[in-house]
Amino acid sequence: MSDGIAGENGAAAVDGENASEPGEGTQQHGPEQDPPAQPEHGPEQEPTAQPEPAPERVPVLRRLLRSRTVRAVTAAGLAGALLGAGAVAWRTDTLPLVGPAPCWDSLGDSTMSDLFGDRRTEVEEQTLQADPRGRGDAYGQCRITSYKDDRARRQVTLRVHQLDGLRGTDGREWPREFIAAGMVSLGDGLPGLASSSRAWLALPQSCTGRDEFTGPTVVDIAMGPAGLDLSSEYDREDRAALTRAVVEAANGVIRDFGCSGTYRIPRTLPALVEWRDTDGDAFCGTRGLGLPKAYRKDLDRMRVGGEGGPARVCEAGDAYSPAVRLTTVTDPALTEIFSSGMLRTGLSVEGSKGSGSIDGSRAVYRASCQTGPVVFVVEQLDRTEHAASGLARELLPGYVAAEAERIGCGPEKVTLPGE
Repeated sequence: MSDGIAGENGAAAVDGENASEPGEGTQQHGPEQDPPAQPEHGPEQEPTAQPEPAPERVPVLRRLLRSRTVRAVTAAGLAGALLGAGAVAWRTDTLPLVGPAPCWDSLGDSTMSDLFGDRRTEVEEQTLQADPRGRGDAYGQCRITSYKDDRARRQVTLRVHQLDGLRGTDGREWPREFIAAGMVSLGDGLPGLASSSRAWLALPQSCTGRDEFTGPTVVDIAMGPAGLDLSSEYDREDRAALTRAVVEAANGVIRDFGCSGTYRIPRTLPALVEWRDTDGDAFCGTRGLGLPKAYRKDLDRMRVGGEGGPARVCEAGDAYSPAVRLTTVTDPALTEIFSSGMLRTGLSVEGSKGSGSIDGSRAVYRASCQTGPVVFVVEQLDRTEHAASGLARELLPGYVAAEAERIGCGPEKVTLPGE
């Protein structure tokens, strides 16, 4: 399994606790934030290309407390609160030091400190298990809330679930939050993205399996409103903390599922995604993609995120209310979440190497490339002075053609309905 993680995702499977903190340094938080404290840094270590042969030996009591049944009973007894089947809740000041860490025995002390500082926290954790409704796409979640006195200050929610492509339940809302222009690649071959409010990481398919029309099984983490931008020092710290948390949680889930191997916490993350002036002759930074002159005033600002990761995303318009989003999804498993929407709704779109659909303000096109399926999505998020609707239809052919060339999948020509 360790070899599977390294092979599938290009990320070495090593002990994440020994990796240094992601991000580009830490800053002091203001009084109204929920400031993460400075992490404890270990000595620098060079990344390795091979997985560790075996996990470290865990003390007998800690191994016992990692048991799903014993953990639920122990936590419930200590906190006096059993919330329901497979769910426990406790306060951090009630558990002994030998007890399990929050969220499937995964989040270390430094990560909790980065996220919540020294505030009191309460944890609500579900035991990981198959969806009782029989759909098989949800496994559980863990919610942590920090308090100052009796006032809740910060809340983080971790979920473990398989992304759906058959029913279309994950084709719109999940990408809106977790495949956004403000996110960056985790690097080192890790299949995920991160921002200062959201992060996600796909689990190895050799551990979880995957059926047709289903996306990867992911661990995602949410903190506050999606896309909330503060100042750069806050964003940098929060993004680093969420990255560390989602990697640690993924490693905890891998262990809980009975698989071996761990993901490595990235040493650094790309620079924060910034808004910049639009180049109308290379829209979204893509050579050969021209923006019609009628829209250049409306879409004069843009930002591009996810470079080098499972999806590249461009948003253009106003920084407070982008008018259009263009997404190129190159991860084959992730493309499946758009299957239902493309096949069941809208007018058909044909192309030289693929097909798609246009449904009002959203166009989705799927092409067959040398590396596997690639999905191109154009969404009009808001009306502009020159386009109340129809922007997706106008931009799709040029976007697909230019992006296909950029990623080495061209030439690709799209034929719109009625043409």
